[in-house]
Amino acid sequence: MSNAVTDSTPQRSGSVAVIGRPNVGKSTLTNALVGAKVSIVSSRPQTTRHRLLGIATFPEGQIVLVDTPGLHRQQSKFSASAMSRVMNRAARGALEGVDAGLLVIEAGRWDEEDTLAFNVLSDAGIPVVLVINKVDRLKNKAELLPFLAKVSEGRDFAAVHPISAMKRNGLEALVRDILAQLPEQPPMFGEDEITDRSERFLAAELVREQLMRQLGAELPYATTTEIERFTEDGQMLRIGAVIWVERETQKAIVIGKGGTRLKDIGSKARQQMEHLFGRKVFLETWVRVREGWSDDETALKAFGYE
Repeated sequence: MSNAVTDSTPQRSGSVAVIGRPNVGKSTLTNALVGAKVSIVSSRPQTTRHRLLGIATFPEGQIVLVDTPGLHRQQSKFSASAMSRVMNRAARGALEGVDAGLLVIEAGRWDEEDTLAFNVLSDAGIPVVLVINKVDRLKNKAELLPFLAKVSEGRDFAAVHPISAMKRNGLEALVRDILAQLPEQPPMFGEDEITDRSERFLAAELVREQLMRQLGAELPYATTTEIERFTEDGQMLRIGAVIWVERETQKAIVIGKGGTRLKDIGSKARQQMEHLFGRKVFLETWVRVREGWSDDETALKAFGYE
């Protein structure tokens, strides 16, 4: 993505928080910069529930992206839940010790949650790069410049970049301006590292991604996943994943008629695992019920939520 550098070019590296309201494409952007799928994505808001690192290494330096759940106001039934509180804490906690922030917004839209995200970054006292994502979806491109002027007015941004994370447009210039905000220092991670999370964690997330994609409209927040078994068998990984729901009726929805939906969820998740891990995967899935887990902070902690 980046141009070659000379011996005299200083190496820069540092951590960058990726902040924004739900569903603006923070995880898609993180994956695009890393060049690998480290954060799951779906069309449903609040797909990202955990704070994780995506490590993007370039000739000029290394950007450690802190991908976060979307910041949201405490209004809806969901936002009053323990899950919501945990996710907001994870998003705000991502600012601890970072060198810069990316405020990701959607082209043509700025609302109160975008203002909330900007204020959180501004209060942190770090340089903020504004990333206007999904410009490819803007029907009237002539509206982009007035929109940029409007959202920049009265707000101090280190740089402003219209991009399409999905189509990987505008990323080279964005990378240059992110690196310019980082200190001159050696990389914090090896150039072959792409995340701080384990394969076990990523496997659980890939199962949950399929749940969000296939059942997000029916069970948007009532499912989570837990890896019960993760063993190496020669060149194969044997993985056992438990899908947790809150009611027996939800269990039936996940399993589907004759088990077809659960089989499809497992098949698609296994394919994603094999692509990410670079080896064959044998995946088994089960569905179990734990009433009220999403509003129980003890249960959330047991399931690995920060």
